[in-house]
Amino acid sequence: MTLSLNTKFLGNLVNDEDLKNISNEVYEAQKLLGSRSGAGNDFLGWVDLPEYYDKEEFERIKKAAKKIQDTCDVFIVIGIGGSYLGARAAIEFVKSPVYNNISNKKTPDVYFAGNSISASALSDLLKICEGKDICINVVSKSGTTTEPAIAFRVFRNLLEEKYGKDGAKERIFSTTDKAKGTLKKFSDENGYETFVVPDDVGGRFSVLTAVGLLPIAVAGIDIDAMMKGAQDARKAYADCDIDTNDCLKYVAIRNVLYRKNKSVEILAAYEPAVQMLCEWWKQLFGESEGKDGKGIFPSSVIFSTDLHSLGQFIQDGSRIMFETVLDIKNSNVELLIPNDPANVDKLNFLAGKDLDYVNHTAMLGTLFAHSDGNVPNIVLELKDRSEYSFGYLVYFFELACAISGYTLGVNPFNQPGVESYKKNMFALLGKEGYEELAGELSARINK
Repeated sequence: MTLSLNTKFLGNLVNDEDLKNISNEVYEAQKLLGSRSGAGNDFLGWVDLPEYYDKEEFERIKKAAKKIQDTCDVFIVIGIGGSYLGARAAIEFVKSPVYNNISNKKTPDVYFAGNSISASALSDLLKICEGKDICINVVSKSGTTTEPAIAFRVFRNLLEEKYGKDGAKERIFSTTDKAKGTLKKFSDENGYETFVVPDDVGGRFSVLTAVGLLPIAVAGIDIDAMMKGAQDARKAYADCDIDTNDCLKYVAIRNVLYRKNKSVEILAAYEPAVQMLCEWWKQLFGESEGKDGKGIFPSSVIFSTDLHSLGQFIQDGSRIMFETVLDIKNSNVELLIPNDPANVDKLNFLAGKDLDYVNHTAMLGTLFAHSDGNVPNIVLELKDRSEYSFGYLVYFFELACAISGYTLGVNPFNQPGVESYKKNMFALLGKEGYEELAGELSARINK
């Protein structure tokens, strides 16, 4: 079993009667998704994507990845939100959170830009590129999103100065709209190879499209295995029975808890390699469910590190949270704790034990403590950190998120609140067409 749901640590807050009472709502939400008749149904391309993806483009992605591997030392992925989180999550999950520092790898370092407006962060990245051969992948549906557009200007200029316009065009890859938009037009005019952001797949659901697959493939990750994992997850979670479908059961449990005033969900993992997956998960659920005054707030921790910073609050603080613990069963690494004849640290009782065993034991101790402290814990047991398991887990969360959003009574596929800050920012920066709003905001600033 690649992924299974363990409910032993839920405490007494969710019982069989609770699941029975909510099951019809979950089934109706599943039907709404399957019939493509719910709100946001224009953005359901991800549902069947693992089976019916563009095979021709998939092969072009692999060829482009090989070209990038052969011609550059540093690969810069420019994008924000769903345009970069999934790819970074995959690289760190499958390879390592210190992937760029591994000296004997045969693939380029992969860095991510255009996800902030920080001058120092972009400047540091430019310093890393000094004296290196560089390729870039700009990921943007429109090409006009502020953060990636600024970074693309900077890196495009860098490449054109270093290689000339003709040389630069061989090192710039665009992932954008199939036929329209500023970036598509600009890329075609300049001869950049382009890949498609599908019209019917929203950014936070796009990791298994070219958006995520090109950077993932550049890092030497088997994208065929990743897609196979997603395909098998799609088949595994097709039935309509909460008792046998762990995806539906996860949806049901988290919505039962929400109705019992557990309004914060913490995704907890015991491997640093999962940190960026947590960031992807937070966008997926936060942007999908947080609207209309509703939603479970998604948070995350990496244990045991965060037990020394947030453990006190989780154990004894406000009882508004539950945890979803990602338990990776096989680390595929053996590291034995050595014996110390002097036993200075008094840890000889651990001598000869595998560090992974100690980590899992810490997880069990924490599960007991937190559930005893009235923090329900859902445990997702994942086989390993392989490409296949990553694809499987991604599809599990995407499907759960969509069904959960419908169960909650919101449109899981829009993000109206995201536009509010953008309008204010454009007005304050003097963008044409925002003059009236600029005046209103200036008056408020000078009040």
